[in-house]
Amino acid sequence: MLFAGKGFTDRFLDEAEVYGVLKDAFDQLDLAGRRVLVLIPDKTRSCPLPTLFRAVVDLLLYRVRGLDFLIALGTHQPMPKEEIHHMLGISNGERDSLFRQVGIFNHMWSEPGTFAMIGEIPASKIREVTGGRMDQTVPIGVNRMIFDYDLVMILGPTFPHEVVGFSGGLKYIFPGISDWEFINFFHWFSAVITCIKIIGTKHTPVRALINEAAKLIKTPVVNVNLVVHNDQLAGCFIGDPYEAWSHAADLSEKLHIVYKDEPYRLVLGIAPQMYDDLWVAGKVMYKLEPVVADGGELIIYAPHVKEISFTHGTYLDQIGYHVRDYFLKQWEKFKHIPGGVLAHSTHVRGIGTFENGIEKPRITVTLATGIPKERVEKVSLKYLDPTTIDVDSLRGREREGILVVDHAGETLYRLRNPEGKITIYD
Repeated sequence: MLFAGKGFTDRFLDEAEVYGVLKDAFDQLDLAGRRVLVLIPDKTRSCPLPTLFRAVVDLLLYRVRGLDFLIALGTHQPMPKEEIHHMLGISNGERDSLFRQVGIFNHMWSEPGTFAMIGEIPASKIREVTGGRMDQTVPIGVNRMIFDYDLVMILGPTFPHEVVGFSGGLKYIFPGISDWEFINFFHWFSAVITCIKIIGTKHTPVRALINEAAKLIKTPVVNVNLVVHNDQLAGCFIGDPYEAWSHAADLSEKLHIVYKDEPYRLVLGIAPQMYDDLWVAGKVMYKLEPVVADGGELIIYAPHVKEISFTHGTYLDQIGYHVRDYFLKQWEKFKHIPGGVLAHSTHVRGIGTFENGIEKPRITVTLATGIPKERVEKVSLKYLDPTTIDVDSLRGREREGILVVDHAGETLYRLRNPEGKITIYD
């Protein structure tokens, strides 16, 4: 059985080690005459893609009949050529010379004809996996490009994730290159469970759904699963999509979860530049909600973010940001909204209650962004002018109940013993 890998909690892999792990794994594969499609992340994930892209091309290009890369966007915006080249660390000249035989494609999720249906998950299995929460047959579609190849290779990192528990592995297919219906279904299912219960949990019902959908894919899949910490590679595990991901999730749990003893009344999460709208900058909330005290405030600090969602902004302007039960208890009013949009709304707003027409979120979520005040308040979030925040004056004040987190959105913060310290709603 194919497997190669290294992972460390106390050091990083250098380029030679990464190259060696890749070579060890690829030498175990029969690649002669085969066409290979590599699924890679977009710019919203920390990943040393320049090193990995060059290594994969060097090791595979002259062993295979064809080598192409597909950016697994899910429903993120397609990347222009210049951004792709920057992400991969190549120049225009290199693209036209060294890498001219390599195809690099966006997953064009919004174009008709992109998807092919590969089957369905029957209602009986949905009931089983969701514990009876959902009861419907779910059709499964994926980007039809994968059927033009003999091998699909997943190349991407694993972090704690709000929808599946830990990202990586088969998530690069679902939702990375899957159709909207399944994306909306399992995102909303995750939101019903709630982000705070899902995130940073290795085995979740949502991951089980993805695994079930993957059984419908007949093209062989190899997983190059990475663990990135402080922008460097701490782990690289290569094998089948389940084993490689399992090793990566175990290492991610050790590196990407920070435990605190007490909750904070104020948490300021500084979003990195790679998050260019609230749709992705919302990860600041997802990763920090568990350490905000009941009645406390979480500030998403992102002056560079000027848009709620480039893709789904119209829907979000319409529904706003609300706790889960706001939608569940008014389902007839909101059932036409895509489940992925509803899920994002509840994840950003956090947990809370909706009783007798009154919504009571557990915490206050404040946007200190470039999004105008009128629009922030329209979607039921609190506005704060980012120019009024002196970030440095808030640092080092944890004993006062104030936490500042740089590069927020990938590391999960949790309470070591949350029981009795914050309220977790069913």
